[in-house]
Amino acid sequence: MVHFAFLDWFWLVTFVVLMIGSGALFYRLGKRSEADFFLAGRGLPWWLPASSVYATHTATDTPMWVAGVVYKYGLAGMWYGFFAAWCAVSAFVSTKIFRRSLAYSQAEWQTLRYGGMPAELLRGWVAGWQVFLNMFILGWVGIAMGKVCHFLFGWPPWIGLTFFSTLCAVYVLAAGYWGVVMADFQQGIIAFIAIVFVSLWGVHAAGGPHMIIDKLHAMGLSSMLNPFSFTGFAGGDFPVAWFITMLVIGILGGLGMATAIDWFPEAQRIQSARTVKDASWCIWAGQALVVTRNALWAAAILGFFVLYPGLTQVKDYEMAWFRLGFETLPVGMIGFFFAAIVAIHLSTISTHLNLGAVYLTRDLYHHYINPGADERKLVWVGRVGTLILLLGSFVFGSIMENITEWLIFALWIMAAGVWLPGILQVVWWRFNGWGYLAAWVFNLVFSWLVVWVLPAFGVLPHLKDYQQFWLLMLLGALVFIPVTLFTKAESMDKLVKFYVMSRPIGWWAPVRREAERRGLL
Repeated sequence: MVHFAFLDWFWLVTFVVLMIGSGALFYRLGKRSEADFFLAGRGLPWWLPASSVYATHTATDTPMWVAGVVYKYGLAGMWYGFFAAWCAVSAFVSTKIFRRSLAYSQAEWQTLRYGGMPAELLRGWVAGWQVFLNMFILGWVGIAMGKVCHFLFGWPPWIGLTFFSTLCAVYVLAAGYWGVVMADFQQGIIAFIAIVFVSLWGVHAAGGPHMIIDKLHAMGLSSMLNPFSFTGFAGGDFPVAWFITMLVIGILGGLGMATAIDWFPEAQRIQSARTVKDASWCIWAGQALVVTRNALWAAAILGFFVLYPGLTQVKDYEMAWFRLGFETLPVGMIGFFFAAIVAIHLSTISTHLNLGAVYLTRDLYHHYINPGADERKLVWVGRVGTLILLLGSFVFGSIMENITEWLIFALWIMAAGVWLPGILQVVWWRFNGWGYLAAWVFNLVFSWLVVWVLPAFGVLPHLKDYQQFWLLMLLGALVFIPVTLFTKAESMDKLVKFYVMSRPIGWWAPVRREAERRGLL
């Protein structure tokens, strides 16, 4: 339990009023049109969506996750986040391609890249999957806030899960993406100040950098300071094979689209930028802030380790950064720290509320149910969709403790089989909608077999996550490549139109020649 003084409550109340005020301030802009409610009119300078990229991916559960891997593996654990390196490549490759398309979402992009029935099936599938996944992430992040509030105030977890997400929904319902991105800018500043201050304070509380290093050496744990402390090629907790896998996923993934769960919220920020150049810089700068944030957290977690070595329960050491703040900061700063945690929480909640509503409104309702809906109707549906996402998140959050293993399976393994197709759809003209659809369908089957069914019957051993990734990618390729080659290519008219609009990289020579022959390039 933590005691709040008057100054602590002042910081918290001031921040909440500021966030709710953002909704009221930008309500007029958000209600103008679907483009305003979901993309802020596509007119944002790069630094606004950049701050939103950073703020969105700094959630309540993020310092818990970082604490878990650094406390257990040392600095080597930071490579778990290297998959996000796709942003550095994507910023100047697939980001530009996607921004030129003007698609609201990744689901809509399917109908620009592919044609006919496969495109329609893919748009519906991706939209439905994203509604579910955003609801799931909202529940995941929400229950993390519930844990923090339980640690601080002794509240039942459901209070922290529902209370702050409901506050966030006020300004998201009012102003849509305008409220999200403007609040993210403020939240990002507050969160970054707190991350710097609390992390440095935690290092100081542990005796400073030199003392931390000396204590780790004295414990015989100097390997925790080595980010390349491999445990063999394939054995141990940090094998070279796993490291290579993370490099491949992070670097090559940036060439494609939908190669990481983070792509979908990034896609909304890409389309909200006013130019292709602004879109590129927002992704690059936002991820640079994430890398800086991770480095500060890692230093603080090492400080926590020397203060509290030997913790074996994940639930004890995953709260490391929070404990450093709440147990060492002076009275008056505790409230500012908690306000920053609320900022971290709301930035992620607001993004996924609005993003899930994009797919509900633009891709399901507008495209399939009511194509003739006017702008006022679409904004109204967007608000209803936001409310549906909020209520669904409460359901998932309430059962999250029992499905954590399934969550990791859903976010990591079930995406493995569509990682390579996500690249091929950008770089290879011959890859078609039937191939991509087959990749999605069969990956669902293969992932359940590889991770759950076959090991349960002793047919296949329990593989490590990186081994599952390679196996699922291979099994998927044995399906989607033949399906692509034995079905008709997309029509040349469709491919030429897409190529001229998006200018993709890779193997597009036949399409380029046809575009030049038609005088379109």
